[in-house]
Amino acid sequence: MVNETRLILVLGDQLSPGLSALQAGDPARDVVVMAEVSAEATYVPHHPKKIAFLFAAMRKFAERLRSDGWQVDYTELDDSENAQSIPGELLRRAAQHGAKQIIATEPGEWRLISALQEMPLPVQIQPDTRFLASHARFEDWAEGRKQLRMEYFYREMRRETGLLMAGDKPEGGKWNYDHDNRKPAPGEIGRAGPMQFTPDALVEDVLALVEARFEEHFGTLRPFWYATDAAQAEAALEDFLTNALPLFGDYQDAMTSEHRFLYHAVIGQYLNAGLLDPLDVCQRAEAAYRAGHAPLNAVEGFIRQIIGWREFMRGIYFLGGPDYASRNGLGHSRDLPAFYWTGQTKMRCMAHAIDQTRDEAYAHHIQRLMVTGNFALLAGIAPQQVAAWYLAVYADAYEWVEAPNVIGMSQFADGGMVGSKPYVSSGNYIAKMSDYCKGCSYDVKAKTGETACPFNVLYWQFLIRHREAFEKNPRMAQMYRTWDRMQEDRQTQVLQDAETFLARMEGGEAV
Repeated sequence: MVNETRLILVLGDQLSPGLSALQAGDPARDVVVMAEVSAEATYVPHHPKKIAFLFAAMRKFAERLRSDGWQVDYTELDDSENAQSIPGELLRRAAQHGAKQIIATEPGEWRLISALQEMPLPVQIQPDTRFLASHARFEDWAEGRKQLRMEYFYREMRRETGLLMAGDKPEGGKWNYDHDNRKPAPGEIGRAGPMQFTPDALVEDVLALVEARFEEHFGTLRPFWYATDAAQAEAALEDFLTNALPLFGDYQDAMTSEHRFLYHAVIGQYLNAGLLDPLDVCQRAEAAYRAGHAPLNAVEGFIRQIIGWREFMRGIYFLGGPDYASRNGLGHSRDLPAFYWTGQTKMRCMAHAIDQTRDEAYAHHIQRLMVTGNFALLAGIAPQQVAAWYLAVYADAYEWVEAPNVIGMSQFADGGMVGSKPYVSSGNYIAKMSDYCKGCSYDVKAKTGETACPFNVLYWQFLIRHREAFEKNPRMAQMYRTWDRMQEDRQTQVLQDAETFLARMEGGEAV
C-alpha cells in the first residue's frame, strides 16, 4: 500500500533534525526508531562518559522529534524487550507496525553498514549530507593522484565554501598558518576549560544506568559535565568562540600537566554526534575573525581541523573500504601494554595523557598523536589494538574518524595513504611542547642508559627497524645520516637499551 508505515532509523551519532533519513520520511505515516543497545556500547568497551553522553543526548533528541510531530519508538537499555542490537530492534519494531521498509542515513562504520545491508527487510540507505564532501566528491578529487594529502583537499574545501577567502585567494595570502601555531604553553592559562553543564534529571537517570551497567569499562563517569542537547552544545561553542578562540592557534599543540584543556574547543563529541553543524561552526569562527575578535592563525587552524582534517579523514575511511581498519603496513604485532588501561607507567607524559583520558574521555590531537600514538608506533604495537583503544576511550571516536587518524596518521599502517612519513619523534619534542618531562623518572636529555627517556632509544630503534622503507624518504633522510655519523659503540648501546626496555615492558615490569 502507498501509505504503509516505514521505519526511520536514527542512530546515536545522527542527532540532527536535518538528517537525510528524516528528510526522506513522513511524520504522518512513518515511525522513528531509536534504541540504546548493548551491542553498540560494548563492541569495544566504550568510555562511560561517552555512553552516558550518547544515551542522554538520544533521549533528549527523541523528545525533540516528538515535539516536531514524529512518532518515536525509543528503547531504553534496560527495557525487558530490548533486542540489544540495531538490527534486532528494527525487526522487533517492524513486526509491531507491520512495516516492510526501513529508511536509514548511512552509518559511519562499515560494520553497521554491513548489518543494515544484511537485514531481511529492504533498507533504503540515504547519504549522510551533514558532511561537506560526498563520497563521490572525494573520489573525484582523489582519482589519479599519486598521493592523497589533506592540504590540497583542504584548499578545495576552502574554495567551495568560501571560508577565509579573499576573492579566489586565501585570506592573508597563505592557505595554512600552522607554523604560527606551535608555541609551548604560556606561564599562565587564562581559561578554566570548556563550558560545563550540571546534569538535569534525565541525565542523572542515564548516569545511574551507566554506573550500574558499565562499571567495569575504562574511564571515570563523574563528574559528568557534557552538553547533551543542541542548545547546550551551541552555548559551549559560543563560549569557546568568545573566550578561547583568540588564543587557540598559538597554543593548540601545547601540553601541560596542570591544564587539560588549554584553549581547545572540546566540541568534537558534539560535532560527531550531530548536535552541531560543521559548516555553521566554521562560519561563526570566520565571523569572529572578520569582526577582529580572533587572529587569522587561530581561526584558520580551527577551520582546517573541521573542513580539512575531519572531512579528509572521512573521505579516506570510505575510499579505503571495509578492510582499511585491518591494514598493518609496517607489520607491527606487539600487544598493547597494560598501562594504556591503568596509567601506571614511569613515563610521566604517558601517565598524564592516559589519566586525562580516563577522567575526561578527551585528550587533544597532540597528546593523541605525539604521546600515546607516538609511543605505540615506536614500540611496534599492533595497529588494530591501538585503534581499538582509541575507539574505546574517547567520546568523539567513531570508526570513520578514528581509523584513518590511528591506522593512517598515527600508526602509518596504511602504507602512506594518509601521511607522507610516520609521525615519530624522540622525547625532545615532548620536552619542547610540554612540562611533562619535569619530575619524570626518566631523563629526556639522556640518550642511553637505564634512565634514558624511552622515546629516545625507541625512536632510533624504529628508524633502524624500518630503514629500508624510510631512508629514501626526503623528509627522513637527514635522520639516517645523523645515525650513520654516530660512533658504532653508541649505536649498539642505543639498540640494546631499546630491546631491554621492550623486553621489560612485555614482561609486565613497571616501565
